[in-house]
Order: sequence, then structure tokens, then C-alpha cells
Amino acid sequence: MKLLLNSALIAGLLVAGGAIAQGMAPAKVADTSKGKALVDAKGMTLYTFDRDAAGKSNCNGQCAQNWPPLMAQAGAAASGDWSVVTRDDGGKQWAYKGKPLYLWVKDTKAGEVTGDGVNNVWHIAKP
Repeated sequence: MKLLLNSALIAGLLVAGGAIAQGMAPAKVADTSKGKALVDAKGMTLYTFDRDAAGKSNCNGQCAQNWPPLMAQAGAAASGDWSVVTRDDGGKQWAYKGKPLYLWVKDTKAGEVTGDGVNNVWHIAKP
């Protein structure tokens, strides 16, 4: 009986969490050493890529290994400045003002901004 109740509680939390996630912005604004930036739920800095086209990610394969996309959950929908783009592999990725968003594998702690300016094509996502 206890296992059944725990399973029901966990399932309820997952459903509620999904509903909350769909109704909230996928990122928040935080202060970094380079000013205000968009960050994910863990406080990790988000970046944009100059070689992306509006509403289209051009960072795939090895690029996406180094710059993991900020993935959107199934059913995520555009709202305000936020949109969802379809990646070449069919996955869904969040975009802000039409620019797909990414993390940088070399940022290891919340608030780090080591990806800003990499190859002169990666930039902190500004609110």
C-alpha cells in the first residue's frame, strides 16, 4: 500500500511539474561578471550562435556536443519572446527572440561565462 501511495505521489508531482514547466519561461535572468544573462534552471549561462538563422539551429553533431542545446519538453509552446525550433535531428530547442539557445560544456558552475566570444561567434544570451 505504501509503495502504491508513493508511486501515485511521484506521478502526481511529475504531472504537476510538467504543467508548471510548460507555463513558465524556459530560462531566467541572472547577473554574471559580464552583466545580465539568460540562464537555465540550474543557473548555467545560455549562449547564442552567430551562424544560426532566425528560428533555425545550425549547431549539430560535434558542435552540439560542445554547445548542448537548451531542449524543450514535448508539448512546449511559444509564448512572447520564447519560441521552439525543430533541430535537424527532430528534437525541439528553445529560442529567445528567434535565436536558439545553448549551454557551453566548459562552464562548470552557475554564473560562469567562459563561452562568451568563443571563435567570435558565441555570445551570452542577453535578456
